Amino acid sequence: MSPSLTAALLAWYSRNARDLPWRRTRDPYAIWVSEIMLQQTRVETVIPYYERWMARFPSVRSLAQASLDEVLRMWEGLGYYRRVHQLHSAARRILRDHDGRLPESEAGWRRLPGVGSYTAAAVAAIAFNAHTLALDGNLRRVLARLFDLERDPLSPAGERLLREQAEPLLPPGGASLFNQALMDLGAVLCTPRAPRCEACPLAPECLANARGTQALRPVRPCRRAVPRRVAVAGVLRRRGLVLLGRRPPGKLLGGLWEFPGGKVEPGERPQAALRRELREELGIEVRVGAPLGRYRHAYAHFRVTVHAFLCHILEGEPQPLEHTTLRWVAEHRLPNYPMGKVDRAIARRLGGPQPGSGPPAE
Repeated sequence: MSPSLTAALLAWYSRNARDLPWRRTRDPYAIWVSEIMLQQTRVETVIPYYERWMARFPSVRSLAQASLDEVLRMWEGLGYYRRVHQLHSAARRILRDHDGRLPESEAGWRRLPGVGSYTAAAVAAIAFNAHTLALDGNLRRVLARLFDLERDPLSPAGERLLREQAEPLLPPGGASLFNQALMDLGAVLCTPRAPRCEACPLAPECLANARGTQALRPVRPCRRAVPRRVAVAGVLRRRGLVLLGRRPPGKLLGGLWEFPGGKVEPGERPQAALRRELREELGIEVRVGAPLGRYRHAYAHFRVTVHAFLCHILEGEPQPLEHTTLRWVAEHRLPNYPMGKVDRAIARRLGGPQPGSGPPAE
Protein backbone atom coordinates (compact mmCIF):
# COMPACT_ATOMS: atom_id res chain seq x y z
CA MET A 1 0.00 0.00 0.00
CA SER A 2 1.70 3.15 -1.19
CA PRO A 3 1.36 6.67 0.26
CA SER A 4 -0.68 7.61 -2.82
CA LEU A 5 -3.14 4.85 -2.04
CA THR A 6 -3.36 6.03 1.58
CA ALA A 7 -4.25 9.42 0.17
CA ALA A 8 -6.86 7.82 -2.09
CA LEU A 9 -8.36 6.02 0.92
CA LEU A 10 -8.63 9.24 2.93
CA ALA A 11 -10.08 11.08 -0.06
CA TRP A 12 -12.69 8.36 -0.43
CA TYR A 13 -13.51 8.64 3.28
CA SER A 14 -13.90 12.41 3.08
CA ARG A 15 -16.65 11.88 0.49
CA ASN A 16 -18.27 8.73 1.91
CA ALA A 17 -17.87 8.74 5.70
CA ARG A 18 -20.93 7.40 7.48
CA ASP A 19 -22.77 9.97 9.59
CA LEU A 20 -22.71 8.25 12.98
CA PRO A 21 -23.62 10.07 16.22
CA TRP A 22 -20.35 9.20 17.97
CA ARG A 23 -18.41 10.75 15.09
CA ARG A 24 -19.85 14.17 15.84
CA THR A 25 -17.64 14.47 18.89
CA ARG A 26 -14.05 13.90 20.01
CA ASP A 27 -15.22 13.27 23.57
CA PRO A 28 -13.30 10.11 24.62
CA TYR A 29 -16.13 9.04 26.95
CA ALA A 30 -18.66 9.09 24.10
CA ILE A 31 -16.29 7.23 21.79
CA TRP A 32 -15.56 4.67 24.51
CA VAL A 33 -19.30 4.05 25.06
CA SER A 34 -19.86 3.58 21.33
CA GLU A 35 -16.98 1.13 21.03
CA ILE A 36 -18.27 -0.98 23.92
CA MET A 37 -21.79 -1.01 22.47
CA LEU A 38 -20.53 -1.91 18.99
CA GLN A 39 -18.79 -5.08 20.17
CA GLN A 40 -20.60 -7.97 18.42
CA THR A 41 -23.54 -5.66 17.63
CA ARG A 42 -24.65 -4.01 14.40
CA VAL A 43 -24.38 -0.25 13.97
CA GLU A 44 -28.10 0.08 13.19
CA THR A 45 -28.96 -1.62 16.47
CA VAL A 46 -26.53 0.46 18.51
CA ILE A 47 -27.55 3.97 17.36
CA PRO A 48 -30.83 4.32 19.36
CA TYR A 49 -29.25 2.75 22.44
CA TYR A 50 -26.27 5.08 22.19
CA GLU A 51 -28.46 8.17 21.85
CA ARG A 52 -30.63 7.22 24.85
CA TRP A 53 -27.54 6.33 26.88
CA MET A 54 -25.78 9.63 26.19
CA ALA A 55 -28.95 11.57 27.02
CA ARG A 56 -29.15 9.84 30.41
CA PHE A 57 -25.40 9.39 31.14
CA PRO A 58 -23.65 12.26 29.30
CA SER A 59 -20.42 11.93 31.30
CA VAL A 60 -18.34 9.33 33.04
CA ARG A 61 -19.33 10.91 36.35
CA SER A 62 -23.06 10.52 35.69
CA LEU A 63 -22.52 6.88 34.74
CA ALA A 64 -20.38 6.16 37.79
CA GLN A 65 -22.97 7.67 40.13
CA ALA A 66 -25.91 5.70 38.65
CA SER A 67 -27.23 2.51 40.25
CA LEU A 68 -26.60 -0.82 38.59
CA ASP A 69 -30.35 -1.34 38.03
CA GLU A 70 -30.64 1.97 36.18
CA VAL A 71 -27.59 1.17 34.05
CA LEU A 72 -28.96 -2.28 33.21
CA ARG A 73 -32.37 -0.83 32.29
CA MET A 74 -30.71 1.53 29.79
CA TRP A 75 -28.76 -1.39 28.30
CA GLU A 76 -31.62 -3.91 28.28
CA GLY A 77 -32.03 -5.61 24.91
CA LEU A 78 -28.51 -4.82 23.69
CA GLY A 79 -27.19 -8.13 24.98
CA TYR A 80 -23.73 -9.30 26.06
CA TYR A 81 -24.35 -7.85 29.51
CA ARG A 82 -20.82 -8.42 30.74
CA ARG A 83 -19.93 -5.36 28.65
CA VAL A 84 -22.16 -3.02 30.64
CA HIS A 85 -21.06 -4.41 34.01
CA GLN A 86 -17.46 -3.70 33.06
CA LEU A 87 -18.31 -0.27 31.61
CA HIS A 88 -20.04 0.70 34.86
CA SER A 89 -17.18 -0.71 36.93
CA ALA A 90 -14.59 1.17 34.86
CA ALA A 91 -16.51 4.44 35.21
CA ARG A 92 -16.59 4.04 38.99
CA ARG A 93 -12.87 3.32 39.04
CA ILE A 94 -12.15 6.42 36.93
CA LEU A 95 -14.22 8.56 39.29
CA ARG A 96 -12.74 7.01 42.44
CA ASP A 97 -9.08 6.82 41.44
CA HIS A 98 -8.70 9.59 38.84
CA ASP A 99 -11.36 12.16 39.80
CA GLY A 100 -13.23 11.45 36.56
CA ARG A 101 -10.26 12.09 34.23
CA LEU A 102 -10.18 9.66 31.33
CA PRO A 103 -6.86 8.18 30.17
CA GLU A 104 -5.29 9.48 26.98
CA SER A 105 -2.84 6.68 26.22
CA GLU A 106 -3.61 3.26 24.80
CA ALA A 107 -1.85 1.69 27.78
CA GLY A 108 -4.00 3.71 30.19
CA TRP A 109 -7.21 2.49 28.56
CA ARG A 110 -6.08 -1.12 28.71
CA ARG A 111 -5.86 -0.94 32.49
CA LEU A 112 -9.63 -0.44 32.74
CA PRO A 113 -12.11 -3.35 33.18
CA GLY A 114 -13.54 -4.57 29.89
CA VAL A 115 -11.13 -2.59 27.70
CA GLY A 116 -9.12 -4.95 25.52
CA SER A 117 -6.44 -4.23 22.97
CA TYR A 118 -8.84 -3.23 20.20
CA THR A 119 -11.00 -0.88 22.29
CA ALA A 120 -7.94 0.76 23.85
CA ALA A 121 -6.42 1.35 20.41
CA ALA A 122 -9.71 2.60 18.94
CA VAL A 123 -10.39 5.18 21.66
CA ALA A 124 -6.76 6.33 21.72
CA ALA A 125 -6.64 6.65 17.93
CA ILE A 126 -10.08 8.18 17.31
CA ALA A 127 -10.28 10.49 20.33
CA PHE A 128 -6.59 11.40 20.75
CA ASN A 129 -5.17 10.63 17.30
CA ALA A 130 -2.67 8.22 18.86
CA HIS A 131 -0.42 6.62 16.24
CA THR A 132 -1.89 3.11 16.49
CA LEU A 133 -3.85 0.62 14.43
CA ALA A 134 -7.29 -0.42 15.75
CA LEU A 135 -7.80 -3.91 14.35
CA ASP A 136 -11.55 -4.52 14.42
CA GLY A 137 -13.31 -7.04 12.19
CA ASN A 138 -13.59 -4.60 9.31
CA LEU A 139 -9.89 -3.71 9.37
CA ARG A 140 -8.82 -7.33 9.61
CA ARG A 141 -10.97 -8.22 6.59
CA VAL A 142 -9.81 -5.25 4.48
CA LEU A 143 -6.15 -5.76 5.28
CA ALA A 144 -6.31 -9.54 4.88
CA ARG A 145 -7.60 -8.98 1.33
CA LEU A 146 -5.22 -6.13 0.62
CA PHE A 147 -2.21 -8.28 1.50
CA ASP A 148 -3.88 -11.58 0.44
CA LEU A 149 -3.08 -12.98 3.88
CA GLU A 150 -3.06 -16.78 3.88
CA ARG A 151 -3.42 -17.02 7.67
CA ASP A 152 -6.35 -16.44 9.98
CA PRO A 153 -6.04 -12.71 10.89
CA LEU A 154 -7.41 -13.48 14.36
CA SER A 155 -4.53 -15.85 15.10
CA PRO A 156 -1.41 -14.43 16.79
CA ALA A 157 0.69 -15.11 13.69
CA GLY A 158 -1.91 -13.62 11.36
CA GLU A 159 -2.30 -10.48 13.45
CA ARG A 160 1.46 -10.05 13.66
CA LEU A 161 1.74 -10.18 9.87
CA LEU A 162 -1.10 -7.68 9.43
CA ARG A 163 0.51 -5.26 11.83
CA GLU A 164 3.93 -5.59 10.25
CA GLN A 165 2.52 -4.67 6.86
CA ALA A 166 -0.14 -2.14 7.88
CA GLU A 167 1.39 -0.10 10.72
CA PRO A 168 4.00 1.57 8.47
CA LEU A 169 1.09 2.89 6.39
CA LEU A 170 -0.39 4.97 9.23
CA PRO A 171 -0.07 8.59 8.10
CA PRO A 172 1.67 10.86 10.66
CA GLY A 173 -0.99 12.72 12.59
CA GLY A 174 -3.75 10.93 10.71
CA ALA A 175 -4.43 7.78 12.70
CA SER A 176 -7.98 8.84 13.62
CA LEU A 177 -9.11 9.32 10.01
CA PHE A 178 -7.07 6.36 8.73
CA ASN A 179 -8.67 3.87 11.15
CA GLN A 180 -12.17 5.20 10.59
CA ALA A 181 -11.68 5.16 6.82
CA LEU A 182 -10.73 1.49 6.89
CA MET A 183 -13.67 0.75 9.21
CA ASP A 184 -16.08 2.35 6.73
CA LEU A 185 -14.43 0.72 3.75
CA GLY A 186 -15.02 -2.67 5.33
CA ALA A 187 -18.59 -1.82 6.25
CA VAL A 188 -19.60 -0.29 2.91
CA LEU A 189 -17.44 -1.80 0.11
CA CYS A 190 -15.14 -4.58 1.35
CA THR A 191 -18.01 -6.53 2.89
CA PRO A 192 -17.80 -10.18 3.97
CA ARG A 193 -19.72 -11.29 0.88
CA ALA A 194 -19.76 -9.77 -2.60
CA PRO A 195 -17.20 -6.99 -2.04
CA ARG A 196 -17.59 -4.06 -4.43
CA CYS A 197 -14.02 -4.07 -5.72
CA GLU A 198 -14.88 -1.89 -8.72
CA ALA A 199 -15.62 1.03 -6.37
CA CYS A 200 -12.80 0.44 -3.88
CA PRO A 201 -9.94 2.97 -3.67
CA LEU A 202 -7.58 0.15 -2.62
CA ALA A 203 -8.36 -2.06 -5.61
CA PRO A 204 -5.31 -1.02 -7.71
CA GLU A 205 -2.94 -2.48 -5.08
CA CYS A 206 -5.16 -5.13 -3.51
CA LEU A 207 -3.52 -8.52 -3.94
CA ALA A 208 -6.73 -10.49 -3.37
CA ASN A 209 -8.41 -8.41 -6.08
CA ALA A 210 -5.51 -9.07 -8.46
CA ARG A 211 -5.47 -12.81 -7.71
CA GLY A 212 -9.23 -13.33 -7.48
CA THR A 213 -9.07 -14.59 -3.90
CA GLN A 214 -11.48 -12.08 -2.29
CA ALA A 215 -13.96 -14.81 -1.36
CA LEU A 216 -11.17 -16.79 0.33
CA ARG A 217 -10.02 -13.90 2.52
CA PRO A 218 -9.93 -13.60 5.37
CA VAL A 219 -9.04 -17.19 6.19
CA ARG A 220 -11.30 -18.46 8.93
CA PRO A 221 -11.05 -21.48 11.23
CA CYS A 222 -13.64 -24.24 10.88
CA ARG A 223 -16.83 -23.35 12.73
CA ARG A 224 -18.09 -25.67 15.42
CA ALA A 225 -21.74 -26.69 15.58
CA VAL A 226 -23.75 -24.35 17.84
CA PRO A 227 -25.02 -26.24 20.91
CA ARG A 228 -28.79 -26.24 21.48
CA ARG A 229 -30.29 -26.25 24.95
CA VAL A 230 -33.76 -26.56 26.43
CA ALA A 231 -34.71 -24.65 29.59
CA VAL A 232 -37.76 -23.88 31.71
CA ALA A 233 -39.05 -20.84 33.58
CA GLY A 234 -41.73 -20.65 36.25
CA VAL A 235 -44.07 -17.75 36.98
CA LEU A 236 -45.05 -17.90 40.66
CA ARG A 237 -47.96 -15.68 41.72
CA ARG A 238 -48.99 -14.55 45.20
CA ARG A 239 -51.68 -11.97 45.97
CA GLY A 240 -51.24 -10.21 42.61
CA LEU A 241 -47.43 -10.33 42.75
CA VAL A 242 -44.96 -12.46 40.79
CA LEU A 243 -41.60 -13.75 41.98
CA LEU A 244 -38.35 -12.56 40.41
CA GLY A 245 -34.80 -13.65 41.22
CA ARG A 246 -31.66 -11.64 40.56
CA ARG A 247 -28.94 -13.56 38.72
CA PRO A 248 -25.50 -13.63 40.38
CA PRO A 249 -22.84 -11.29 38.99
CA GLY A 250 -20.19 -12.86 36.81
CA LYS A 251 -22.59 -15.34 35.22
CA LEU A 252 -24.57 -15.15 31.98
CA LEU A 253 -27.02 -12.23 32.30
CA GLY A 254 -25.48 -11.41 35.67
CA GLY A 255 -27.36 -8.77 37.65
CA LEU A 256 -30.55 -9.12 35.60
CA TRP A 257 -33.86 -10.28 37.03
CA GLU A 258 -35.49 -13.50 35.87
CA PHE A 259 -38.39 -15.85 36.39
CA PRO A 260 -36.79 -18.79 38.23
CA GLY A 261 -36.02 -21.96 36.31
CA GLY A 262 -33.14 -23.66 34.60
CA LYS A 263 -31.88 -26.34 32.26
CA VAL A 264 -33.86 -29.38 31.13
CA GLU A 265 -31.68 -32.47 31.41
CA PRO A 266 -31.61 -35.06 28.58
CA GLY A 267 -34.67 -37.29 28.71
CA GLU A 268 -36.44 -34.99 31.22
CA ARG A 269 -39.91 -33.55 30.58
CA PRO A 270 -40.12 -29.74 30.95
CA GLN A 271 -42.66 -29.92 33.79
CA ALA A 272 -40.52 -32.36 35.75
CA ALA A 273 -37.43 -30.23 35.09
CA LEU A 274 -39.20 -27.13 36.39
CA ARG A 275 -40.28 -28.86 39.61
CA ARG A 276 -36.68 -30.01 40.15
CA GLU A 277 -35.17 -26.61 39.32
CA LEU A 278 -37.49 -24.72 41.67
CA ARG A 279 -36.72 -27.22 44.42
CA GLU A 280 -32.98 -26.67 43.88
CA GLU A 281 -33.13 -22.88 43.32
CA LEU A 282 -35.82 -21.85 45.80
CA GLY A 283 -36.28 -24.78 48.20
CA ILE A 284 -39.98 -25.16 47.36
CA GLU A 285 -42.34 -27.79 45.96
CA VAL A 286 -44.66 -26.62 43.21
CA ARG A 287 -47.48 -27.77 40.99
CA VAL A 288 -46.79 -26.84 37.38
CA GLY A 289 -49.83 -25.25 35.80
CA ALA A 290 -50.77 -23.73 32.47
CA PRO A 291 -48.08 -23.16 29.83
CA LEU A 292 -47.13 -19.55 29.07
CA GLY A 293 -45.41 -20.13 25.75
CA ARG A 294 -42.19 -21.35 24.25
CA TYR A 295 -39.39 -18.87 23.52
CA ARG A 296 -36.29 -19.21 21.35
CA HIS A 297 -33.15 -17.12 21.68
CA ALA A 298 -29.59 -17.24 20.34
CA TYR A 299 -26.68 -16.32 22.59
CA ALA A 300 -23.07 -15.98 21.45
CA HIS A 301 -22.17 -19.65 21.92
CA PHE A 302 -25.47 -21.55 22.10
CA ARG A 303 -29.16 -21.45 21.25
CA VAL A 304 -31.91 -22.06 23.76
CA THR A 305 -35.62 -22.87 23.77
CA VAL A 306 -37.36 -21.88 27.01
CA HIS A 307 -40.70 -23.38 28.10
CA ALA A 308 -42.57 -21.13 30.55
CA PHE A 309 -45.35 -22.22 32.90
CA LEU A 310 -47.50 -20.81 35.67
CA CYS A 311 -46.60 -22.52 38.96
CA HIS A 312 -48.32 -22.82 42.33
CA ILE A 313 -46.41 -23.26 45.59
CA LEU A 314 -47.41 -26.43 47.44
CA GLU A 315 -44.82 -26.41 50.20
CA GLY A 316 -42.06 -24.12 51.49
CA GLU A 317 -41.14 -20.46 51.30
CA PRO A 318 -38.89 -19.36 48.40
CA GLN A 319 -35.27 -18.85 49.44
CA PRO A 320 -32.47 -17.30 47.29
CA LEU A 321 -30.37 -20.48 47.11
CA GLU A 322 -28.95 -19.63 43.67
CA HIS A 323 -29.93 -15.95 43.28
CA THR A 324 -28.48 -12.93 45.02
CA THR A 325 -31.98 -11.91 46.09
CA LEU A 326 -35.66 -12.63 45.48
CA ARG A 327 -38.47 -10.12 45.16
CA TRP A 328 -42.25 -10.30 44.86
CA VAL A 329 -43.19 -7.70 42.26
CA ALA A 330 -46.49 -6.24 41.07
CA GLU A 331 -46.95 -7.05 37.40
CA HIS A 332 -47.33 -3.40 36.46
CA ARG A 333 -43.87 -2.77 37.95
CA LEU A 334 -42.08 -5.42 35.89
CA PRO A 335 -40.77 -2.78 33.41
CA ASN A 336 -38.68 -1.35 36.27
CA TYR A 337 -36.67 -4.57 36.55
CA PRO A 338 -33.98 -5.13 33.89
CA MET A 339 -34.31 -8.55 32.26
CA GLY A 340 -32.92 -10.61 29.42
CA LYS A 341 -34.95 -10.92 26.23
CA VAL A 342 -36.64 -14.21 27.09
CA ASP A 343 -37.76 -13.07 30.54
CA ARG A 344 -38.96 -9.76 29.10
CA ALA A 345 -41.03 -11.69 26.55
CA ILE A 346 -42.57 -13.74 29.38
CA ALA A 347 -43.32 -10.52 31.26
CA ARG A 348 -45.10 -9.19 28.19
CA ARG A 349 -47.13 -12.37 28.04
CA LEU A 350 -48.39 -11.59 31.55
CA GLY A 351 -49.78 -8.29 30.28
CA GLY A 352 -49.00 -4.61 30.74
CA PRO A 353 -46.51 -2.36 28.93
CA GLN A 354 -42.95 -3.64 28.74
CA PRO A 355 -39.82 -1.98 27.36
CA GLY A 356 -37.88 -3.25 24.36
CA SER A 357 -38.62 -6.25 22.22
CA GLY A 358 -37.92 -9.91 22.55
CA PRO A 359 -38.55 -13.31 20.99
CA PRO A 360 -42.24 -14.02 20.43
CA ALA A 361 -43.94 -16.86 22.21
CA GLU A 362 -44.76 -19.86 20.07
